[in-house]
Amino acid sequence: MTKRIKAKYKIDRRLGENIWGRPKSPVNRRSYAPGEHGQRRQGKPSDYGLQLRAKQKLKGYYGNLTEKQFKACYKEAVRVKGDTGENLIGLLERRLDSVVYRSKVVPTVFAARQFINHGHVMVNGKKTNIGSYRLKVGDVVEVREKSRTMPMVIQSVESQERDIPDYINFDETKFKIEIKRIPGLEDVPYPVQMEPNLVIEFYSR
Repeated sequence: MTKRIKAKYKIDRRLGENIWGRPKSPVNRRSYAPGEHGQRRQGKPSDYGLQLRAKQKLKGYYGNLTEKQFKACYKEAVRVKGDTGENLIGLLERRLDSVVYRSKVVPTVFAARQFINHGHVMVNGKKTNIGSYRLKVGDVVEVREKSRTMPMVIQSVESQERDIPDYINFDETKFKIEIKRIPGLEDVPYPVQMEPNLVIEFYSR
């Protein structure tokens, strides 16, 4: 598995964008790439370079996805009817770790993966510890009662740093989360512009 738990902001520096919109991102202080050559003037990227960057940005946003997992999402998006780019976003947003993060139960998508792995979450009444578990519209995600008083959970729920998108319903009294509908690109509150169409072009070369 790709590990970015302790060095997650490296991708921000490499891409030159604060892709999670976090106030502690080093890009807020230094927008150039890391390393001794980071401040050199960059040439115009090729079409391939633009596609690769779009892929790295979208894949990086969702945390510890491996290339194999991300490409599997792309292949599934191709198989489903409709716009492939929109399908890809819908699949990524229906991951259990994405939904837990969107509900503000945890502060980061990395924390969501760890929170799920440690058994703090149930899906439709059953303990689920797989962050990549794909939810369906109407599935009910519930934070276990003993986990609701964790300082991280309390601070995250009360945080004003981000809002819960309207395609997710979160009951703060019962700590129950439900996907109301499958979102498209315009529905997802990305802090930076995502370009799934370029990701599709990257994989379809």
